[in-house]
Amino acid sequence: MTETYQLTHLGGEHTVTGSCHLLRTKELTILVDCGLSQGRDAAASLSAWPIAPKDVDYLFLTHAHIDHIGRLPELIHHGFHGEIICTHPTKAMLLPMLRDALSFSDFGEDQSRRLLEKIDELSWGFEYRQVFRLKHGAEFELGHAGHILGSCFIRLTIAGQSIIFSGDLGSINTPLVCDPDPPGPCDLLVMESTYGDKLHEGRDQRQAKLSEALAKALKDNGKVLIPAFALGRTQEILYGLDRLLDSRQLKKIPVVIDSPLGVTLTEVFEAQKQFWDQEAQQLLAKGNNPIEFAGLYSAAQARDHHQLLQTPGPMIIIAGSGMCNGGRILDHLAANLEDPKTDIFFVGYQAEGTTGRDIVKQSAKTNGAVSINGKRYTIKAKVHTLSGYSAHADQQGLLDWIASMPKKPGKIKLVHGEPTAQKVLAAKLHEKGYNVS
Repeated sequence: MTETYQLTHLGGEHTVTGSCHLLRTKELTILVDCGLSQGRDAAASLSAWPIAPKDVDYLFLTHAHIDHIGRLPELIHHGFHGEIICTHPTKAMLLPMLRDALSFSDFGEDQSRRLLEKIDELSWGFEYRQVFRLKHGAEFELGHAGHILGSCFIRLTIAGQSIIFSGDLGSINTPLVCDPDPPGPCDLLVMESTYGDKLHEGRDQRQAKLSEALAKALKDNGKVLIPAFALGRTQEILYGLDRLLDSRQLKKIPVVIDSPLGVTLTEVFEAQKQFWDQEAQQLLAKGNNPIEFAGLYSAAQARDHHQLLQTPGPMIIIAGSGMCNGGRILDHLAANLEDPKTDIFFVGYQAEGTTGRDIVKQSAKTNGAVSINGKRYTIKAKVHTLSGYSAHADQQGLLDWIASMPKKPGKIKLVHGEPTAQKVLAAKLHEKGYNVS
């Protein structure tokens, strides 16, 4: 079939952050995601885009992580006034996420407030697995992506062709989040490839590994630091800790969310519990809220954070950012990296050029060191990587998701992955007879 559209990747084509994809026909201009780049991932200026923000008819958001929504205020500032389409949970998380991001931006307080009001005015939440019409005969459907609460893949029927944007795909049996829906047929599949070259531990393995690692880490009464994104990963860790406490595999110990945004989003998660998966719903029905337990504390205020830095262990501290490229986790790392009693648990992807990636690399070296806020710290803490906590599907998960399609897509375009991961996944797909670029 002759293509009657033009697809341009404005970000996230060969990187893991900064996702932004432009789809154009003669009649419609559509953006899928508009995210900030992190680490060394480059992002083109809006002035270099082939279209002006004012000419975009629709912006689809696959989920509320900043590397998928973070440039939305900038987009609106430069004239975007189209519709913002997402799921109901993503709509609920947009303003808290962007309010936090704007606090680090060059926009003033009044300007930030106006931008947030405009975002709220333009945003619309939609149901999963229902077909909705756009103008000029185009249609869309949102499917569960299994990445975080509210995440979706998007199936567009436009100019006589069907295109699926996977967004970020998650693994099956992820706590709180429904499994990815099987995608329908399509002419083009635009699919993420973050872990296209890796396999994760299973959920049972990760719980066992977390239990064992925490038991060892807490024997010396030190601190356990868990860098975590405020959205998704924080709540998933709370779920895992609740299960360990409930089964008495973990002794009662203070657990602190040292993140104002993490505290707010955990409250949003609770308000959106009708979108939780069946397992979490069953726990709720029994009177057990799996992201709330005795011994869980919040450090929302700055004074709480500074007091926490002076408080000795044992304790578990969950703080952002997940890649250690900002946020309160940097203060905890500076205070505890050189303490052998400290354990650091990395439970998510660490992009090239981030402090998290540097710590993982340097911890494998004798006298490895990293720089935080201009000062060098020798890594004496124990560093753990738990791949089973990734919110992204691994290679097998991606292959299984594609295999669940009723027929092979006409073409697959891999995005949202580093070149090595994309190359390995493309080779696997070629072996199975898929047309990949």
